Amino acid sequence: MTIFPVSEEKNRWLQERMAALGIHEKDIEEKFIRSSGKGGQKVNKTSTCVYLRHIPTGIEVKWMRERSQSLNRFLARRELVERIERLSGQRTNDLEMEKARRQKLKRKKRAKLKYGDREGGNDLPLPKGGKEGF
Repeated sequence: MTIFPVSEEKNRWLQERMAALGIHEKDIEEKFIRSSGKGGQKVNKTSTCVYLRHIPTGIEVKWMRERSQSLNRFLARRELVERIERLSGQRTNDLEMEKARRQKLKRKKRAKLKYGDREGGNDLPLPKGGKEGF
């Protein structure tokens, strides 16, 4: 398997997901084409856009978000794996669960900063006038 310019953990994750789904490098048709958009002369002269086609399923991915071809290769493969997972129904929610957990912690932290650490909920001051209904 090709080593991409991302962390070892991300390379390992991609290899494991591809192996779990039975995706082999020989099943992937890869082309490099010129990107479009921002980047000026650099983008116009180099083929940084990556086009992948998974031959058994016919799923195609075109990725040109980054200016680096090697990084686009990794990101295109990651997108291809996610599309094949969705198609096969074997979607592992590892990334989604991690994202949801981080969002929940972030919301909890914001609430704590805004409202303080109120466990009981009875320490709210009464509104002016001393009545309990707002």
